[in-house]
Amino acid sequence: MSMNQRFLTIADVAETLNLSQSATRALLSSGELPAIQVGGKRTWRIEATELEKYIERQYQLTRERIQAGKA
Repeated sequence: MSMNQRFLTIADVAETLNLSQSATRALLSSGELPAIQVGGKRTWRIEATELEKYIERQYQLTRERIQAGKA
């Protein structure tokens, strides 16, 4: 995956996060990872910048859990 792409597929994001595609779809369906649907009903696209923001949020949440002694 090239980060100079604007939009990524579920497969791209799943590979980046080392998740299954179904786990990635769950993140999209819940709205935890913002995405858009284009074309067919199951055709998701995730903006590369949104993926980076999601990763940063997860780092922050992890830091907060560690500081609270919950990690």
